[in-house]
Amino acid sequence: MRNINVSEITRNIKEMCIEANHFLTDDMQQKLHESAKSETTELGKMVLSQLEENLDIAGKEMIPICQDTGMAVIFVKVGQEVHIEGGLLTDAINEGVRQGYVEGYLRKSVVKDPIYRENTRDNTPAVIHYEIVEGDNIDITVAPKGFGSENMSRVFMLKPADGIEGVKEAILTAVKDAGPNACPPMVVGVGIGGTFEKCALLAKKALTRSVEEESPVEYVRKLEKEMLDKINNLGIGPGGLGGKTTAYAVNIETYPTHIAGLPVAVNICCHVNRHSHRVI
Repeated sequence: MRNINVSEITRNIKEMCIEANHFLTDDMQQKLHESAKSETTELGKMVLSQLEENLDIAGKEMIPICQDTGMAVIFVKVGQEVHIEGGLLTDAINEGVRQGYVEGYLRKSVVKDPIYRENTRDNTPAVIHYEIVEGDNIDITVAPKGFGSENMSRVFMLKPADGIEGVKEAILTAVKDAGPNACPPMVVGVGIGGTFEKCALLAKKALTRSVEEESPVEYVRKLEKEMLDKINNLGIGPGGLGGKTTAYAVNIETYPTHIAGLPVAVNICCHVNRHSHRVI
């Protein structure tokens, strides 16, 4: 059994919130760089060049990559051989988010109630997803989610008879409807299977997978490539101003489902697709 004090968790969450809002992961930086070179339209090239310049300024001057510093989404895998001491894990995570957003001068975008909408002034509470796993570590992914792209996400409760063609149509429908509003080039996270809520969680989690990483499942791997080609042929382009770079990647995750259902969720993320990962 390994003891981990909540103060260590809070410190890491704080640092990760700041890090994710100022620096892209290596795979996302590489995709942006490659797209700026391969984009064929002059307007698209200009937009991608501006995005690269913005990213450079954000890192050098510690200015957030985007003014919408998102609602903090936290994925936590807790090893069953870990003993957390000094307080509650959820409180420690939210304290880390509070410190990160207040001390990091990040925009506070969370409201206490969805109708009355009084700002919490510290970007808490976070949306936290827990998983108990083997081992004596705590694996944390912090993914600040901006709502320009979040608002463009969809859930489709398809019939089993709709099959893979229905899944393809659902993905394209979501991307077409999003258009420029999701701040393309986008990363498209897709969850297939499970239940209403499970497919949405799969889609959100898919956004944290490296855009260079392929699915280990053959038909999913083929589907990801096919949908990326189709999305990039829609002509939406960088900033929604036309071009062939509408998406960097389509990441698909699947899960067993009921004989009567085929749930599909599409969770779109903008060109920054922010996340930070650490193991404590």
